[in-house]
Amino acid sequence: MQLQEIFDAYNNYIMPTYVKVPLVFVKGKGSRLWDIHNKVYLDFFPGWGVGNLGHCHPKVMQAVRDQVSKLIFIPNNYYHIPQARLAKEIAYWTYPAKVFFCNSGAEANEAAIKFSRKFGQGRYEIITFENSFHGRTLAALSATGQKKYQSGFEPLVAGFRTVKFNDLEAVKQAITAETVAIMLELIQGEGGINVAAKDFVLALRNICDEKNLLLIIDEVQTGIGRTGKLFCYQNFGIIPDIMTLAKALGGGLPIGCMVVKKDIADILTPGMHASTFGGGPVVAKAALAVLRAVHKEKLLANAREMGEYLLFLLNALQDRYEVIKEVRGIGLMLGVELNIEGKGIVEKCLERGLLINCTHDKVLRLMPALNITKKEIDKAIRILNEALR
Repeated sequence: MQLQEIFDAYNNYIMPTYVKVPLVFVKGKGSRLWDIHNKVYLDFFPGWGVGNLGHCHPKVMQAVRDQVSKLIFIPNNYYHIPQARLAKEIAYWTYPAKVFFCNSGAEANEAAIKFSRKFGQGRYEIITFENSFHGRTLAALSATGQKKYQSGFEPLVAGFRTVKFNDLEAVKQAITAETVAIMLELIQGEGGINVAAKDFVLALRNICDEKNLLLIIDEVQTGIGRTGKLFCYQNFGIIPDIMTLAKALGGGLPIGCMVVKKDIADILTPGMHASTFGGGPVVAKAALAVLRAVHKEKLLANAREMGEYLLFLLNALQDRYEVIKEVRGIGLMLGVELNIEGKGIVEKCLERGLLINCTHDKVLRLMPALNITKKEIDKAIRILNEALR
């Protein structure tokens, strides 16, 4: 198809639910993307948080090729080896747990909400936070602390009390006899790279223990090494009751996962919840390859080292340009808050072959692959420097 034919097909046959950038990509490898004109781009926001290994990682490709030739799909009333191995691997790297597999972060969060209500035996309220984002399905949307995503979809699902992020007193005041859980992202991605205070998170864990509440940590964007630890909660000295995963877990294939402490996991029994494609053979094999690549290639250490390097260079840009208000984040999940709208900066970077993101109008998001190199970071900073001039 020619370029205009592609655009026409989208306009005529695909619902307009995304703000589109007029680029057609045809190939990816590592942190590089090639468009239909063979122009190369450096991708510092791969897959909206999906590409923690970059594009088309060899181990993931090999795992998919191997599994596709054997068994593509089997329903979840039967057993298969890749799912068994993946569940065991996730439990090994987290805490004594059982998992539920689905297809996305929204589905994983829906499962956590549904699990909480069953756990609560009548208690159903969940405390969430301003500027959070938990997905676009109806309950996950209701949990999301951003009115702009909810507008037009009322009435929302009842049972969510949204309070200010990092405000412990607001949490305490929101707790009622109907409260069953507290749900949060430790770094709010769509909310602007807002990092939870460690004392705040520790206090939430204590409150949940005291009041028999579930602590639900949404790691859809922070999980699988993004912050230099395999899971972000490991930076905070706590263990959640429920953790939700998606995005990077599948290496580019759709997968979601709810990880529940083993001593409460059997609350959901056969028939209470399901996902037709959840944890299928191909995506499970891909996810296993992702986890093994992260460890064998020492990508957690690289994420920490490169994260520090990138943060140092971004702080240097802040010293140079008054337009930069703040640089924040952990590991390779970094935000640059501006005093101006960020759209123009993103467009200038795009013209120069660098892909980044802007959220909350003024926060540039940089979330490169965990295997990013100093040379690639230097190139990205040179382009960003030019865009800021």
